[in-house]
Order: sequence, then structure tokens, then C-alpha cells
Amino acid sequence: LAEMAALQEAGCIGVSDGGRPVANSRVLRRALEYAATFDLTVFLTPLDIELGSGLAHEGPVATRMGLPGIPVAAETGMMARDLELIRDLGVRVHFGRLSSRRSVELIARAQAEGLPVTADVAMHHLHLTEMDLTRFDSRCHVRPPLRGLRDQEALRAGLASGVLTALCSDHQPHEPDAKQAPFGDTEPGISGLDTLLGLGLRLVRDGVLSLSALIERLTWGPAQILGLDSGHLGVGARADICVFNPDADWLVKPELLHSRGRNTPFLGWELYGRVTHTLLEGRVVFDKC
Repeated sequence: LAEMAALQEAGCIGVSDGGRPVANSRVLRRALEYAATFDLTVFLTPLDIELGSGLAHEGPVATRMGLPGIPVAAETGMMARDLELIRDLGVRVHFGRLSSRRSVELIARAQAEGLPVTADVAMHHLHLTEMDLTRFDSRCHVRPPLRGLRDQEALRAGLASGVLTALCSDHQPHEPDAKQAPFGDTEPGISGLDTLLGLGLRLVRDGVLSLSALIERLTWGPAQILGLDSGHLGVGARADICVFNPDADWLVKPELLHSRGRNTPFLGWELYGRVTHTLLEGRVVFDKC
């Protein structure tokens, strides 16, 4: 375990499993106890490594494609264990990148019980499903995997209701070689920063979220999870501001992406919304004009 006392003294506000879930329940319990002692939020990846070693959502699509499946239980089983430990210890925990309907239900019940838990969802899980894998498109190889339509609908509903308080890009850029191989040999992940705003505004156009709710899930919601006094506008508040034109339409093309990672399944999509200015602590750090 890391030296959490020293980390907190250095300004650390949370600790994480680093995307590598802790399989040993005794070790995790000690880590959660340790974090609770210093009032640190713990960020966990809900994944059973053994159950989650496949390539696609377990179901007819994966079977038809001959891909090893990843059952929903790989996510919910680990979450159920973690929630029991949270119930015992009272430690604040955030679950990252939920992918299933049953996971949303678990979080909703835990929050109703008063447990100090939050969760987020990656943007691509709100726009893509397992059906987007049918041509073995390695750009759709992600972890957790794209699941069914009912899962997508539940994730959207959870985001709208506030059960899921943050929306993330899950930005994982790769070099071209990482995606140019047989599906099972490619690296999971999508380059997500460039399309985050446009895909978010598509949720607004589709009636999933209001514009204010979208902005909240991208700004104030994450800040609250981190315990930061940011993500809002106010007198004396930190001026970290993104100015965008919600009606500016654009076609997602490789040459328009700022990230060096071009591994996105949204190439060719028409999106609305372009950033015109970005301010960091009141300084203009990006000016498209």
C-alpha cells in the first residue's frame, strides 16, 4: 500500500487502484480502512480480472463473432463485494466507467441506503453498443466492453437522474499499430477528448439531458467527487472556463483531431459543438478565433 499519510500531506485528495482492480479482499479492506483514516476518496475499477479477461460483452453477438465474452457479473460481482466493505467502513468510494444496467441499479440502491458512493460513465457507452462490433472494428475494442441496448438505456437514465454524477471521456489514445491487428490482438481504448463535447451535445439534442445537466456532469459533478471547490461560476471562483458554440457543426475527420491518437469509432459522424476559447485560472490558453 502507498504511504497515504505522506500523500495527504503533499496535497493528495484521493487514492486509486490505478485501473488494476484489487483481487485480494483482505488487501482492499486494509486499503479502504487506511484511506478512511485520512478522509481520502478511493477510486475503484469494478472488474473481476478472471471473469473480465474476454474481449466483448458476453451474449449472442460475441458468440456469433467467436470472441470470448465478458459477463456483466465481472463488473457487478466486484461492485457487490466493494459495497459490502464500504457499508462496514463508511469510506468514500467512486466507481469509474460503469457499463451495465445492473451496475446502475447497485449504485442507486447503495445511494438510497446512504452509502458514500458515486459513479461515472464513459461517453462511448452512451452512444455505442455491442452491435458496433459486428465488423470486428478494433476501434470499438474497449474495456469495459460495449454492452447491449438495455444497458445503454439504463446508463443514459442513470446519468439523467443523477445516480451517475459524472461523464468522462475515458481518453485512451493509441498509435495506429495498436489497432491494426486481429481484434483480439489490439489494445482496448478510444481516443475520446476531441469528441467529448460534440457527443455530449448529441445527448442534449436527443433529449437525454438538458444543456445545464450536461455541463454539470462534465464540470461540477466531477469537482464534487474530487472534493474541489471548482466546476462552477461565481464571484471569486477559479476561472477555469470553456466557451463553445453549440450550433457549430463538424464532421469528425482524422485531420481535425487535436489528439495524436486517431483511434475513434466516431470518424465520419456529424457532430454539433466546437470549443472557441479555453481559460485556465483566467488566462486564455486556447483561442480558435
